[in-house]
Amino acid sequence: MADGDDLLADFKVAIVGLGVMGGSLALALDGSCKALYGVDSDQKTLALASELGILGRVGEDPIEILPLADVIILASPVSVIIEYLARLPDLLPDKAMVLDIGSTKAEIVRHMQALPPRFDPIGGHPMCGKEVNGLANADARLFQGATFAFTPLERTSPRARSLCSQLAAAIGAQSLWLTPETHDRWTAATSHFPYLLANSLAATTPIEAAPLVGAGFRSTARLAVSSPRMMRDILATNASDVLASIAGFKNRLEQIETLIRANNLDALEALFIEGADQHRALTSSRT
Repeated sequence: MADGDDLLADFKVAIVGLGVMGGSLALALDGSCKALYGVDSDQKTLALASELGILGRVGEDPIEILPLADVIILASPVSVIIEYLARLPDLLPDKAMVLDIGSTKAEIVRHMQALPPRFDPIGGHPMCGKEVNGLANADARLFQGATFAFTPLERTSPRARSLCSQLAAAIGAQSLWLTPETHDRWTAATSHFPYLLANSLAATTPIEAAPLVGAGFRSTARLAVSSPRMMRDILATNASDVLASIAGFKNRLEQIETLIRANNLDALEALFIEGADQHRALTSSRT
């Protein structure tokens, strides 16, 4: 089969982790592949997945589900993904493609390197999500227009690359290929640090100000309620890049503080214009 053929339609896909991301991916892939399976440790999630009727088989025990699939997609928190990568050689006696959709990439790809040769691994991360969790909040449209970053290993086959491109297109996302290190550096600035900022903003806003909380505060602090477990794993595997983002932000905030204390309003306005221009540049273009 050539790389340009419809690979996805011929593959059986198992998704490990049926939360909002894994569940949304299952919904978005419905009808695009030969078969869909699901693995999750939560009984309520498994019951809801069965009710949805889009998965050919769901279960708690990966050893009963994963051998049925040609493609394994790990859609769990980063620490769980790493645990699964260590277990895959015992869970799967046959060859399989392995894709993860975790929030950090360098550490995951390092563990993928240790997989036996029968596995064809590749890192991935769709740049979308919700601040709420669980399969009940899954949405097939979640990936529409989003960037799906892929971080291939040297051993990743052209076939796996082609399949990932087709998967991204099938769910309405746009593929972006980059190194794990570049991914982690960029997402530290665009995703991981913004959570810290939003959470800190919420934590330091006095509760008596609640009557004046409006759309501006809600949109700025929206990420504050993202999964603490997920963010803990992210910070454990991308600390240096996040710390660099913190340092850059602290420097900028110190500049603003200095200008406020000096009542230098012209210089403050210039900084704000600079920031607004940077925002327009970041949000009006795609790499």
